Amino acid sequence: MTGYASATGELNGFTWIWDLRSVNARGLDIRLRLPDGLDGVEDQLRKSLKQNVARGNISVTLRVSHPEDDGQYAVNPERLAQAISHLSSISAEAEMRGLPVAQVSAADIAQLRGVIEVRAANADSRAPLIVALKEQIPSLVDAFKASRLEEGRSLATILSGQVDTVETLVEKAEGLLDARSQAQADGLRDAMARIIDATEGADPDRIAQELALIAVKTDVREELDRLKAHVIAARSHLNAGEPAGRKLDFLMQEFNREANTLCSKAQFNELTSVGLDLKHVIDQMREQVQNVE
Repeated sequence: MTGYASATGELNGFTWIWDLRSVNARGLDIRLRLPDGLDGVEDQLRKSLKQNVARGNISVTLRVSHPEDDGQYAVNPERLAQAISHLSSISAEAEMRGLPVAQVSAADIAQLRGVIEVRAANADSRAPLIVALKEQIPSLVDAFKASRLEEGRSLATILSGQVDTVETLVEKAEGLLDARSQAQADGLRDAMARIIDATEGADPDRIAQELALIAVKTDVREELDRLKAHVIAARSHLNAGEPAGRKLDFLMQEFNREANTLCSKAQFNELTSVGLDLKHVIDQMREQVQNVE
């Protein structure tokens, strides 16, 4: 399910921003983007997320800045000495071989790799930062869980309403069975009367046999009973207080299977209409379940 959390901090000139968010996924996929030099922070964050989240595509970004990291440059004396020494050796060798040597400026030397470097905080100054970041991880993950929990409550309300709708439609379908049976009997009686062209009506025994065959082929009571059982199971999963996304995902397949069978067996306009309404609600449920952990 979706979730979001952020946090900021400041210590010894360092400032940082956490950004933690998730979207639905079949499994747990954690992607971290953290600055280098923060030993142990990534391991602790990943461990905490695995302990608290069972499903989702989670991305975490940490941005850390320090005044000394922003545009402050310094000359590396060792690299400068090496560069000048190498240039002198190259110039002397070129003159000995009679090769022309162009004048080298200070700007040319400054552009050589390593001569000018960006000042960075040393490891000692980062140690308190690492401690502070680690201490902030539990509250960050708690805020993330709270966001997902709020999303989960909203989803549970939506899904519960959809389950109630399925139950209502199943009850409506059951109420149509007697009318469907009568319509089938009347239709078969009229059809057989036309076939045998009997003025006194069709053979009652023949009608009874045909109705029995139709009843066996088009009986939907088992499908309705299974739909009612799935309604009970869905409510149980929604109220279990534990990750139920995969279970609900499987249950939606079972809901859909029974609704399809109901439509194929209906042979009665009103019952077909109910079956189509069931399929519509179940499709909506399947979409919502994809966001459940």
